[in-house]
Amino acid sequence: MATNGSSLSRPLGLLAELTHRCPLGCPYCSNPLALDKRSDELDAETWARVFREAAALGVLQVHLSGGEPAARRDLEQIVKAARGAQLYANLITSAVGITAERMHALADAGLDHVQISIQDSDEKSADRIAGYDGASQRKRALAAEVVKLGLPLTVNMVVHRANIERIEPMVELALALGASRVEIAHVQYYGWAMKNRAALMPTREQVERAVKDVEMLRQKHRGHIVIDAVVPDYYARFPKPCVGGWGRRSLNVTPAGRVLPCHAAEIIPGLEFWNVREHSLDDIWRNAPAFNAFRGDDWMQEPCRSCAMKEKDFGGCRCQAFLIAGDARVADPVCHLSPHHALVEELAQVRADTAYAYRG
Repeated sequence: MATNGSSLSRPLGLLAELTHRCPLGCPYCSNPLALDKRSDELDAETWARVFREAAALGVLQVHLSGGEPAARRDLEQIVKAARGAQLYANLITSAVGITAERMHALADAGLDHVQISIQDSDEKSADRIAGYDGASQRKRALAAEVVKLGLPLTVNMVVHRANIERIEPMVELALALGASRVEIAHVQYYGWAMKNRAALMPTREQVERAVKDVEMLRQKHRGHIVIDAVVPDYYARFPKPCVGGWGRRSLNVTPAGRVLPCHAAEIIPGLEFWNVREHSLDDIWRNAPAFNAFRGDDWMQEPCRSCAMKEKDFGGCRCQAFLIAGDARVADPVCHLSPHHALVEELAQVRADTAYAYRG
């Protein structure tokens, strides 16, 4: 069942992947194993057009991401274009490679918000996870500049077996940095995280303690910092409504201009992704085969088709269904009702104390 036309919802957010270049080599990186080349990246003028088209489509905010967006020498121009399109511009950065002077220039260009990832509260561990000596100090220095400029700061914590025991000190670090929000993002097993899954996977006991810690920290710091957190997929009973439903609320533009319904969608074979170089964003949102592939419920199999939750979780994550069960149309195996749920339980038990495979 296609849902294009008057009944089609409008997207609210755009993830703009400006580049796949990045100084870090985090073992949970969600970027594809085959990265877009620098020579294939969209230029600033094309991004400006994409932003205007996004705003006309209903998008309210753009997340400038990568890789590391600051690897783009024209980042200030791109930020200015987002401001010109009246989009709320959020910079998602590793903080490595952004000087105080450049942060000031980005603020002057119209940047609205900054999101900095931290790998751990322990600096030695943080740098080892990032694969970059000194990364932790650079993050702290940039956070200070962001706060000095009066920009809202969010700290993103990616949680896995190496740091899950230190959620409280990581939240304390976010507070010390002046963050108004912290996002506790348990590793999602796509891209490089899938490659490192056994080395990253926490135990169920660790996850249960982490959930309790988060609730305690929310109460402790209520009114001082907002704490967002999601239970890791492999230990959940129900699947997450991935990106608010496939092709319903958000879209993602890769460095080379391909438009995806979600960040990992290219892992699903047989999908046809249109490019902003050949199509308008409105045309892609309404008519691109990849966007219409899992809209509506005609594609659903049981138990999703007759499940009362299908209008809330939309069957869960299509990418996860493919990666675990080999079929993007089946119920997300995370769901305890899925006939493939036993596979998730088995995979969650596979852990290895092996060295991380870093992006080369």
